[in-house]
Amino acid sequence: MFGIEAYGVVLIPIIMGLIEVAKILGLPRKYAPLLAVILGVAAGTIYANPDSLRGGILIGIALGLSSVGLYSGTRNFLYQNKCKESSEDD
Repeated sequence: MFGIEAYGVVLIPIIMGLIEVAKILGLPRKYAPLLAVILGVAAGTIYANPDSLRGGILIGIALGLSSVGLYSGTRNFLYQNKCKESSEDD
């Protein structure tokens, strides 16, 4: 069986950073999750699990979706806290 080693988890913020660079360069926001999964699959097959194509793809999908979830979860958390603080100021 295969698993994401500790060094593979480091790929998640790297994928997030590459997505941010792509958005700065003009990538429409709606395509960011798709690019994250593509980058995740590339990282999974090349770096995280180069011995097994199927395992690399599966790990890559998990890495890409994790990076999207981490980004949107952080964004939603910060937005909710901002709204909560502004309502307390009233």
